[in-house]
Amino acid sequence: MSDAWTQRKPTALLVLADGTVIEGDGIGAIGEALGEVCFNTSLTGYQEILTDPSYAKQIVTFTFPHIGNVGANDEDIEDLVPDNNVGAVGAIFRAEVSAPSNYRSAGGLDAWLKKRGVVALSGVDTRALTALIREKGMPNAVIAHNPDGVFDIEALRAKAAAWSGLEGLDLAKDAASERTEVWTEGPWVWNAGYGSGQEPAYTIVAIDYGAKRNILRLMSGHGARVVIVPPTASAADVLKHEPDGIFLSNGPGDPAATGEYAVAVIRELSKTGIPMFGICLGHQLLALALGGRTEKMHQGHHGANHPVKDFTTGKVEIVSMNHGFAVAADSLPAGVEETHVSLFDGTNCGLRMKDAPVFSVQHHPEASPGPQDSHYLFARFFEMIDGHRAKKAA
Repeated sequence: MSDAWTQRKPTALLVLADGTVIEGDGIGAIGEALGEVCFNTSLTGYQEILTDPSYAKQIVTFTFPHIGNVGANDEDIEDLVPDNNVGAVGAIFRAEVSAPSNYRSAGGLDAWLKKRGVVALSGVDTRALTALIREKGMPNAVIAHNPDGVFDIEALRAKAAAWSGLEGLDLAKDAASERTEVWTEGPWVWNAGYGSGQEPAYTIVAIDYGAKRNILRLMSGHGARVVIVPPTASAADVLKHEPDGIFLSNGPGDPAATGEYAVAVIRELSKTGIPMFGICLGHQLLALALGGRTEKMHQGHHGANHPVKDFTTGKVEIVSMNHGFAVAADSLPAGVEETHVSLFDGTNCGLRMKDAPVFSVQHHPEASPGPQDSHYLFARFFEMIDGHRAKKAA
């Protein structure tokens, strides 16, 4: 009989908490992983997405059908400690992963996924899965890969149903660096790789809740010596480095859970007058520290094509986003102003203190992947630092 008529046995499954079973072809790591299923609408940058620590305990469904055709390399990763493999635990693709064809490729996606320990599934109707997520929300699930095609489906269903999900889960401690270190790498230059940054003119202390590399690179490119401290650092730990500015990084998990130890520190630092800038989880933690609240989103925001309006300029920018929790705009207290809003669903995407040089955004202005419309926010941060220095000198 011709192979064209042979029934292919599924070698990977996605088993949702409601019992739904989705079959496909397994690639990447062999085994199983438990996580929340989301969808990402980016057309490029799958390595940056899968290595973004903000995706810890998540299984990413890519809506763009062709993933992996430009291969993989060691430059396009975003987690600070690659050996820890902190990022997405699973990935779902529409088409089979083809052989790589790109001058920057150093290998195929399949081998790279195996090295990272990411379980992946191809041959799935990702449009239908995306529609399911939009209708029912982001489900908990188990993704499993076995080349023999043998699965205990009932056990996988039970495991998916038993997981409590991301709410109440602090993942920052798992995603972040455990030690204090200095970052010196600068932005990427075409065909030259990453630079060493400018001669330091500023000291920025970055509280690492699961930071992305390109955020730190852009700060280095603005002339900053970036001192990375763990998420559990105290206010005294931060201030002993005599920072010109303080950065609150992105990261995974429920901000309310991470806030159990982070909020008091951020609240204390916000009263020092030192300029402070937060991104993503850092934005949510800042909101909590200032008296706001956060809430779980139905489907989240994951992609590089999200329209956001900046009320301070009146402009609309297309941004990169990755979050499943949001700041409740109606919870922001007096003295805190909303600065950005999503034009998709009206959710809060930015805030600032009216009487202090403290601000944050929900989206990812560093992109990686995504458009660079929001790079101006880094310039805004360093302008605040210059203003604070001038004020102190006067």
